[in-house]
This record gives sequence, C-alpha cells and structure tokens, in this order.
Amino acid sequence: MKGELVMDVNDYLPLRDVVFNTLRQAILRGEMEPGERLMEIQLAQKLGVSRTPIREAIRKLELEGLVIMIPRKGAEVAHITEKDMRDVLEVRCTLEELAVSLACKNVTPEYLADLKNANKVFESAIVSKDVVNIVDADVKFHDAIYAMTDNARLIQIINNLREQMYRYRLEYVKDARTHSVLISEHNDIIRQLSDKNEELAKKVVRQHIHNQEKGIVRLLNK
Repeated sequence: MKGELVMDVNDYLPLRDVVFNTLRQAILRGEMEPGERLMEIQLAQKLGVSRTPIREAIRKLELEGLVIMIPRKGAEVAHITEKDMRDVLEVRCTLEELAVSLACKNVTPEYLADLKNANKVFESAIVSKDVVNIVDADVKFHDAIYAMTDNARLIQIINNLREQMYRYRLEYVKDARTHSVLISEHNDIIRQLSDKNEELAKKVVRQHIHNQEKGIVRLLNK
C-alpha cells in the first residue's frame, strides 16, 4: 500500500460510511493497487476501528466493482479490465445521449449559465493538474447537463452508476494529453446545447465517451 491510510472523520456520517469512503478513495487514487489484498485485521488496526465496519465497507466496495472476492484468499482490489470498462461505458454512452437529447428540449439561459460556470471550474481544475479535482469537476459539468433534462428517473439511474464510472474517468485523465481534448469536447457540447441541435449534441457526446474508451484501452495495453 502506498502511504498510510488516514480517515477523514465526519461527525455527520456513520463510522461504516467513513471507513468505506476512506478505502474507496485509497483505491481510486491508486494508494491501494489492483491485486492488493484487503486484510480486515490489518485495516482495522490502521484505521483504529473494529473489523465490523471494515467488513461492511468491503462488501459495498465489492458491489461497486472496486473489490473482488477470491475463494480461499479473501478480498482484493479489482483490476480494471477492458470488458468491464466497455460494459460500463456502453451504458454511460446511451444515458449521456438520452441526457443531451432531453436537455436540448429544456435548455434555458439559466441552465446554460450553470453549465458554462461548471466548465470554468473544470478548466481551472485542468490547470491545477490534480486528477481527482479534474474528475470531480468533470462530474459536476455532466451533472449540469443532467439537471437540464428535468427527468428525475434518468438522473437517479445515472447516479446509481456514478461510482462505477468514476474509476474509468480517473484513469483517463491521468494522461495529460486528454486534457485539451476534454476542454474542446465540453465547449462543443455547450455549443450544440445552446443551438438546441439534438443530433449534433448526441454525436459529440458519443465521441466524448468513445475517446475515453480508446484512452483507457491504450493505458491497459501499455
């Protein structure tokens, strides 16, 4: 494990959620590497908690696909596989296309202002070169598009997939060559939504996801 695990104690969250968030961030940031075993006793000692919240956190991480259970070995950090990545991005692409299609029908100056502000935050994050900040800002940018759909069910479905998509976003933006591409794609999405051009908006979003897929495949095949 790279570095030490540090728990960010939050008085408003149950201990099991704090432990879960700590382990999740360690995996997403690469502090716990693919294939690394999650030993309940060891983790409990490092975080100063009992084994119960560790066990509960591992179960949730398994549901998210960040951890897998190996027979007779226990839990370990899941490797990113090309098949899993394609499955997740295939679903994401369909949802994103639907989102921009609905957004084109509901676009208002207020919604566009929110989207442009989110993009400014994203561009500032790019300058910072902090990959977690970049991904979080990218999530907020897309959230502004989802809000424009005025479809609570769609937003709920996307939110249910959010965690599974996060890891792939993070891997993609680790390659600094993607940053200028992302800025250009975001600006193009804003332009098509401003023009209420549904077909072009869907095309840009489709390419946006396709580029992410290609970028991650390139990293996996290194």
